[in-house]
Amino acid sequence: MDWQPDEQGLQQVLQLLKDSQSPNTATQRVVQDKLKQLNQFPDFNNYLIFVLTRLKSEDEPTRSLSGLILKNNVKAHYQSFPPPVADFIKQECLNNIGDASSLIRATIGILITTIASKGELQMWPELLPQLCNLLNSEDYNTCEGAFGALQKICEDSSELLDSDALNRPLNVMIPKFLQFFKHCSPKIRSHAIACVNQFIMDRAQALMDNIDTFIEHLFALAVDEDPEVRKNVCRALVMLLEVRIDRLIPHMHSIIQYMLQRTQDHDENVALEACEFWLTLAEQPICKEVLSSHLVQLIPILVNGMKYSEIDIILLKGDVEEDEAVPDSEQDIKPRFHKSRTVTLPHEEERTEDPEDPEEDDDDDDDTLSDWNLRKCSAAALDVLANVFREELLPHLLPLLKGLLFHPEWVIKESGILVLGAIAEGCMQGMVPYLPELIPHLIQCLSDKKALVRSIACWTLSRYAHWVVSQPPDMHLKPLMTELLKRILDGNKRVQEAACSAFATLEEEACTELVPYLSFILDTLVFAFGKYQHKNLLILYDAIGTLADSVGHHLNQPEYIQKLMPPLIQKWNELKDEDKDLFPLLECLSSVATALQSGFLPYCEPVYQRCVTLVQKTLAQAMMYNQHPDQYEAPDKDFMIVALDLLSGLAEGLGGQVEQLVARSNIMTLLFQCMQDTMPEVRQSSFALLGDLTKACFMHVKPCIAEFMPILGTNLNPEFISVCNNATWAIGEICMQMGAEMQPYVQMVLNNLVEIINRPNTPKTLLENTGRLTSPSAIPAITIGRLGYVCPQEVAPMLQQFIRPWCTSLRNIRDNEEKDSAFRGICMMIGVNPGGVVQDFIFFCDAVASWVSPKDDLRDMFYKILHGFKDQVGEENWQQFSEQFPPLLKERLAAFYGV
Repeated sequence: MDWQPDEQGLQQVLQLLKDSQSPNTATQRVVQDKLKQLNQFPDFNNYLIFVLTRLKSEDEPTRSLSGLILKNNVKAHYQSFPPPVADFIKQECLNNIGDASSLIRATIGILITTIASKGELQMWPELLPQLCNLLNSEDYNTCEGAFGALQKICEDSSELLDSDALNRPLNVMIPKFLQFFKHCSPKIRSHAIACVNQFIMDRAQALMDNIDTFIEHLFALAVDEDPEVRKNVCRALVMLLEVRIDRLIPHMHSIIQYMLQRTQDHDENVALEACEFWLTLAEQPICKEVLSSHLVQLIPILVNGMKYSEIDIILLKGDVEEDEAVPDSEQDIKPRFHKSRTVTLPHEEERTEDPEDPEEDDDDDDDTLSDWNLRKCSAAALDVLANVFREELLPHLLPLLKGLLFHPEWVIKESGILVLGAIAEGCMQGMVPYLPELIPHLIQCLSDKKALVRSIACWTLSRYAHWVVSQPPDMHLKPLMTELLKRILDGNKRVQEAACSAFATLEEEACTELVPYLSFILDTLVFAFGKYQHKNLLILYDAIGTLADSVGHHLNQPEYIQKLMPPLIQKWNELKDEDKDLFPLLECLSSVATALQSGFLPYCEPVYQRCVTLVQKTLAQAMMYNQHPDQYEAPDKDFMIVALDLLSGLAEGLGGQVEQLVARSNIMTLLFQCMQDTMPEVRQSSFALLGDLTKACFMHVKPCIAEFMPILGTNLNPEFISVCNNATWAIGEICMQMGAEMQPYVQMVLNNLVEIINRPNTPKTLLENTGRLTSPSAIPAITIGRLGYVCPQEVAPMLQQFIRPWCTSLRNIRDNEEKDSAFRGICMMIGVNPGGVVQDFIFFCDAVASWVSPKDDLRDMFYKILHGFKDQVGEENWQQFSEQFPPLLKERLAAFYGV
């Protein structure tokens, strides 16, 4: 006998469903409470499925809502449904997947995939065979409903479907889906492609076995009249380009021709999918070879796609020129992620930014459309292609650019400025001859009457900042800076934002070149404080922090401090401890404190106290949450991370003067807890602070060493590379303070450090402040050297296990104190265990030659070791040995050490 609802119960459920569609928040709260009560009854879920599948008299939104509430219940506690309830729901879903309403079909499909993803694919063996069977139905609704459900299952459970756990159902499903590529209904064709598309990226075996049929079928659908089908065809080809380019190469010419047409499709969604093709192709080694002859067609298409569409302009309020007095709505403000403090070392040669770093170089322009759109995709494609083709792109672009940049219509002119910015990185060399005339034109565009032109000009100019700074300052730097500072005070919020970001980039490039203009710059940035709405204030903090990083101690002038500190401290006092706006302000103050050094003293006490309070509050909240997760909310640990980083900035800036503050606080106790936090970023910032406090006021750190060292030892785990680096650096700083008293702790850390330094290609760490890469094993190498410096007897026996990677990782670091102490350590260890270096002596020679000007006593140590080795092996053997040296090394050793 089928389950039947109780009439009164059914009316109650229907009333609840009606109430939950009310906009009134009080009603909503009552609904939530009522739902909680009803969920105590096991057959409440039967009522929900009954309304969804059987109650055809009710309106569709109510029936669908019933299904969605049921879906949430399945998500939350399907495991505790009684078996008869679960069976009834599953049966009803399969029996009604062909409902006449597409909304109800879609809702049932969502419900099916939610049950399936609760581990039920294995427990519901008839599901896939039945759905596949229903595809053969003559009834369109049944076929479409079953396909909709299958598409959702393929999206949610693609890995499981391609595994032995289910007996590889794809062997049946993929050939079945392929048959439907020719179905008369576009909706069904579209479902079929979308289902198969789920398995391309994972290279499912069943698809690889049918790959040629799949590709043939795709080609057959290339000119389908339905945009959704064309979109799925484009998506498939883009993914195949990544995983099975071998099967596409024979057809590459026609595929490119097809994609050129589709990138101009009148349906923007199709055009966007097709435009992704160029982004993906640019990453393939064959890109240059297959695309060169098509650039003449492709470049104008991409450039054309970079214009704002009419709808973009409406969404961006492109006609509103002045909006600075309009407060920001909360959803305008993107969540910010604080980057924890990373210890870094100065490196020899310049390198470019890390391509993996997501923060870097936002393609910047239209944040409110932060959804990916054709304009952004076209610009990104042009950017990556410029990096592949370099100067070869310019003959196709320059003729177009002239027409765009001087066009009377602002939309076209704006797209030209975006093009110029997009190619900046890849085509820089080829653009240099044109820049002396282009940069002044762009600077003129900064005062265009259209806000969207002014804002894109800010971004494009920032992409050429490196070149601007390389010219005599009066040529371009001064006019650019003057105009950008005016734009920081623009009446339009988007322009303010673009100008602030561009100015931060200029600061990073110009560094101390800005010192002569500091007074003028600070006046502008401080004036902006009183002018900016919420979102742009956060960007302004960044511009001030970057300025401090860029000019360093030059900021420490009474006149500048007087301008800058009062507004910062005023904001600091206005913000409550729970306010997330503290993050960017704390980051900014951290940079300012480090730059001002003793100039920050008058402000340090309240800032220090508040940071300690933030750490303490967060730790207390975390403890409450861990003990009673049902009663307390988990704290936002970013508050603690940012506070620890500002304390590091204070310790670094104030040096020994931070001592009294530390003495009067319980920071060491708090640090002991933070160093053991479960969150890696908290540990990372804790170890940075520990290292800075060790340098600034070791008397307060020393009593804690016995407790701290074991924790540092357990964090020497390269899985968390930044935590590991910071812990390693802190150990090295502690060595230098402890001297021979380090001896009891050497064994706790030495083996881990030797293991880390021997790891093949340890990931590179990004040098935040200079955009250069430091050799990843440089920090472990310096710490091993420092350990050997203070405890040579303990470390020297292991010399042979680390000397080679030690030498190679330190040869690229500039001469500095850290390198000095590490090399003294290695020399002392060679004194204790000369045999440990014999096999790798050439690496030692190379590392010694990397010094430009070692201190005299260190140079003597090098001299003694080199000559000692030479005397030991004899003149003839030394000659043979030194034959292996590269010419440059030979020259340097002869010139500096006479060997």
